Amino acid sequence: MLLEAMLHRPKFNWAYAYDQNTLHLRLRVKKGDAAAVTAITGDKYSWEETKAEAPMRLLSSDELFDYWETAVVPPYRRLRYAFRLTGHGGESVVMTEKGFFDKVPDNPHKDFFDFPFLNPADVFAPPEWVKDAVFYQIFPERFANGDPDNDPEGVLPWGGKPTPTNFFGGDLQGVIDHLDHLERLGVNAIYFTPLFEATTNHKYDTEDYLRVDRHFGTNEKLKELVDACHARGIRVMLDAVFNHAGSTFGPFVDVAEKGPDSPYADWFHVREWPIAVRDGIPTYDAFAFGANMPKLNTENPEVQRYLLKVARYWIEEIGIDGWRLDVANEVDHRFWRKFRDTVKAAKPDAYILGEIWHDSLPWLQGDQFDAVMNYPFTEAVLDFFARGVTEAETFSAKIGAQLAAYPQQVTETAFNLLDSHDTPRLLTECGGNEAALRLALLFQLTYPGVPCIYYGDEVGMSGLGDPDCRGCMVWEEEKQNAELFRFYREAIALRRSHPSLRGAGFRFLYAKGSVIVYERSKDGERIVIALNAGGQAAEAAVRLPLGGGAGAEAGASVTAASAGGAAPGGAAASGTAGAAGSSGTDANGAADPSTDAAASAAANPFKQVALASSASAVSTLAFAPDAVWRSLLDDSSVEIKGGLLQLQLPAYGYRVWSVQ
Repeated sequence: MLLEAMLHRPKFNWAYAYDQNTLHLRLRVKKGDAAAVTAITGDKYSWEETKAEAPMRLLSSDELFDYWETAVVPPYRRLRYAFRLTGHGGESVVMTEKGFFDKVPDNPHKDFFDFPFLNPADVFAPPEWVKDAVFYQIFPERFANGDPDNDPEGVLPWGGKPTPTNFFGGDLQGVIDHLDHLERLGVNAIYFTPLFEATTNHKYDTEDYLRVDRHFGTNEKLKELVDACHARGIRVMLDAVFNHAGSTFGPFVDVAEKGPDSPYADWFHVREWPIAVRDGIPTYDAFAFGANMPKLNTENPEVQRYLLKVARYWIEEIGIDGWRLDVANEVDHRFWRKFRDTVKAAKPDAYILGEIWHDSLPWLQGDQFDAVMNYPFTEAVLDFFARGVTEAETFSAKIGAQLAAYPQQVTETAFNLLDSHDTPRLLTECGGNEAALRLALLFQLTYPGVPCIYYGDEVGMSGLGDPDCRGCMVWEEEKQNAELFRFYREAIALRRSHPSLRGAGFRFLYAKGSVIVYERSKDGERIVIALNAGGQAAEAAVRLPLGGGAGAEAGASVTAASAGGAAPGGAAASGTAGAAGSSGTDANGAADPSTDAAASAAANPFKQVALASSASAVSTLAFAPDAVWRSLLDDSSVEIKGGLLQLQLPAYGYRVWSVQ
């Protein structure tokens, strides 16, 4: 085994508290090197009385490494531990904090890794409700015009071509008028881009943080909207732009007039007086080089007090349920820690979401954000399903790397989007191929984390990047794609009906060519999904894991929910995939505390099945070697023989089975 590839360190995503009793331990190993891994554990003050061995399971794999994981409940909240790795030839090595040994060292106090103490205050616990949420993003200026009396000057007729500067009159009353649409769709949370007073159509140049923009309505109208949403079981998250303000923000106007003599001079990062724009670059820090968006000095105590007052106001007075934080990685960590303390004191289950496009672990330690916008997920899904530039092996490796990059509770509440006001629309990314869009959506809604639908995608809207992706919502029924809306509705209902689709249990069973097969599991419910992202029919022989794991009862029945489709004109040729592809194990485990809080959607066409509880999920869940898998949409069935699933998928086809 390649020792240089092995990696572990206490804390972060490698050793962390999942809840107030449970630690998760992870170890990185060269891909395919280890046949088995065991954690050797015990209490540092009572080693002989508490020492134990915990088998580890394969959490995920990427292109270079395997990631092994186990869940441990320390008897006294402390843990000393090492790892024993066994190769495929029977060779073994013990990894400790001090290096590698042929056998377990005699002195765990000196050599082993140490998790000093599981302090309850350090446990990262995102809001439980978020795990059951399906968000819907609204760009307010373009969703619906419900009150022409508050239209801005020069408003254009609804449905015109969007530009960076034009207005169509969307407002809060328009959202209230169309809450039935959101309820029919099945979403239960809304993310609004900025609503506060500003000069632009996007409102990211805030003029007044304590006032709803006059062209959207009033603070009272927002309160009415939030109350109406809550009455329907819909949560509301607002967008906070605390990295920068607008050039019409009162303190910045004062600085522009008075220069360094302004009492607000230290509210901004001014490099040179007087403030000006020279060769296109402001003499003060700004978002990018936007002169109309001066960067706030969040190290200034007065700025902190003002912004924290803003954070409290909209929670306490209006009743919002969370904050999305714009350009979050350009604000200092110390401010975000104060922000979290303030927000959680006002509303303990408020959702704090940061806009970060890259590796975000420093912000996801439980002292700042609950989640970030998961753009690495976005890119991986689009590359495979929409753009067709990666194959299943690469896609599964990218997903595997993401699963290992963060603690489990981060994965459970990650904000998984496929498009937004900052990107081309999903249908455009798919080249107009609606069948590819359906697969991308189905993966999004059957993957761990919190899915977000961008307004209008559900009725077939398209558009390139900003400003084209910010078009007016299509409300004329004759212009809406009714079949696509029905698919969105059914896929959302499927997610909300099955706890396993909202938990963290995930493993690839097969990934080759254009076909992926993966399993989702939670509290005894197990669902298997097969997707063909290719434009041709595909066959696959999937060797299912058998024996030795929890839930491996002989003859266990398998019930299925299935749906399938082929793109118009899809080729009939078939490409036969090989035997079992990449495989991991379910990451959910017995430590998952989430509950089945979402009821079945009323219009769900996927029938429910009774699901038996399973034994401890710390071990790999095994499949019955012989079973009949039945469709929940029709009377068809498929027979499993010897643990082999023979798949035949049409172009852009999909299947969903529930395993009992």
